[in-house]
Amino acid sequence: MFDVPFLIVGLVMVAPALFASCIMIFAVVAAPRGRHGGMRTGHLVSGALVALCGLAVMGFAAWSTRHDGHYDDSGAAVMILGAMAGASVFVVGLGPFVPWLLGVLGRGGTRLPVPLRLAARHLADQRRRTSPAVALTMGAAAAAVMVAIVGGATTAQARANYVAYERPGTLIVSFSPQDTAAARAAVQEVLPGVPVAERLAPHWPSRLVVSAQDGVSSGGYIGDQALLRYLTGDLVFPYDEGRAVTVTAGDDGLGTAEIDYHPSLNDRKTTTSIPAIVVEPVSSGVDRVFIPAKVLRDLGVQLDTEALVVDPSLRRVSDAERDRLQERLGENGEAYLEQGFQEPTGPLYVSGTLAVVALVGALVATVCSRRSPRLLHRVGGSSSAVRALTACRAALAAASGTVTGAVVGCVTGLLLAWPFTASADWEAPPRVPFETPWVLIVVLAAALPLLAAGLALLGRPRRDER
Repeated sequence: MFDVPFLIVGLVMVAPALFASCIMIFAVVAAPRGRHGGMRTGHLVSGALVALCGLAVMGFAAWSTRHDGHYDDSGAAVMILGAMAGASVFVVGLGPFVPWLLGVLGRGGTRLPVPLRLAARHLADQRRRTSPAVALTMGAAAAAVMVAIVGGATTAQARANYVAYERPGTLIVSFSPQDTAAARAAVQEVLPGVPVAERLAPHWPSRLVVSAQDGVSSGGYIGDQALLRYLTGDLVFPYDEGRAVTVTAGDDGLGTAEIDYHPSLNDRKTTTSIPAIVVEPVSSGVDRVFIPAKVLRDLGVQLDTEALVVDPSLRRVSDAERDRLQERLGENGEAYLEQGFQEPTGPLYVSGTLAVVALVGALVATVCSRRSPRLLHRVGGSSSAVRALTACRAALAAASGTVTGAVVGCVTGLLLAWPFTASADWEAPPRVPFETPWVLIVVLAAALPLLAAGLALLGRPRRDER
């Protein structure tokens, strides 16, 4: 039997290396010898066909997931994997165009300033050595932009879909009934003297279904006045042991709550109704029905404590306190602090890492370009002149890769945003617009060449260039 997590981790580790190897191989195979060597039309045509195939796959995935609706889990996963494979094929197919671009710059850069013109010729003189590194820069920059766009799209969709299940700032400590004593001790140790409300539940295997007159149905929030005042957000809310409270958006009013108690896993149940009052929630969230614990105990229902609740109106728990409490709980419970929607930082770190890879590719291309005695003679051959020429080479190599990579990344990112924001929920929420990070893309395309030039300028000239 295959170990699925092992396969996923292996794919994540192998795929980037395979992608980088393919694009570099495509570039070096297509690169001619010398600046004046012509590109074979077959290489460019083959690369264009491969890129078009990848673009077609991405286009099909985007078109197939363009509607706002439910998508089958496996179908959505296949679309995402296919779109990612199409993006990789699209970028790899552009590999042969890297030496072509360097050749165009080396032959036709007459309008460039003299240092950049000489740097372009220097890079083009050894395209078999410089093209793979520039191709790596292009691929890494394209991947960085793609991750930034897709990450922005998925974050915007997740923010729109997010529903807070508790009031902001609430600490919920959940645990199994047998760990109740350990959880209480942990809370008292980390948060001494803090008022704690109990959330109760019927003892397994019994279960409870509560239906309110307003159409709100749930397992019920069972507890005492401390839990009720947390739900309503009113510390002086009147508590009646024989009355339910429906917390939902709507006008205040009276009604009833129907309680279906199933003492076992079979269909036998006990049904009772109690008066209920409807109140507005203090913050948006899931509608709930509060049932006083005494009502159920009078019916003979055995109740266990399933969670401890710290009301944010009484005490705001910090992240550090939550972390200490979780460490103290260990495997005996889980401490959850409702903080609202938290934007993921993973896409930012991935894009930053890929930007570093792009920078390394540009510097490698600079090192791989050999000296040209004629060009060195034109710049005077001094140490400062050689440093300036090296900085221009690095800047031009980085610009050739990052600018083209940014364009490619925009195409792939905007197409991949469709399958990545497809919903697998039966009640699929509508897609929301998202902002393409144009500022980040422009900064990437402009800052990497400058950074590469600065690093190359700080380096020591090679012995053969002094």
